[in-house]
Parts: sequence; C-alpha cells; structure tokens
Amino acid sequence: MKIDASPSIVQMEPGVFKNLVREVKETLATDIELSKPRRSFTFAELWNIRRNAKTVRNRFGR
Repeated sequence: MKIDASPSIVQMEPGVFKNLVREVKETLATDIELSKPRRSFTFAELWNIRRNAKTVRNRFGR
C-alpha cells in the first residue's frame, strides 16, 4: 500500500474561503434517550455458531 504523505497547499478565492469558515450556530437535541449499549459478542458464542454449522453441513453433505 502506497501512501502519499507529501504536504498539499490549496489556493482558493477569498469569497470561497469565507464561505467555508463562517460560523454555524446549531441547536443540540437534549431530549433524546440513548439505548443501553449492546453486550459484547463472546468467543463462546462464536464457538457455538461454528459447531452448529459443522453439524448442519454434515447432515446435508450425505
């Protein structure tokens, strides 16, 4: 993988630059309830999925 790390300098018109850096006033939503975080996917669950997949494959492979 090749990464181009050379610095780049961009020139633009003053009007375009002012449009990009103008202040934007936003309102935050404070009445949103966040759901509780999902639990982690454990190695035991992955083990069970793989084990069950092997038994299903053996049944249909005959």
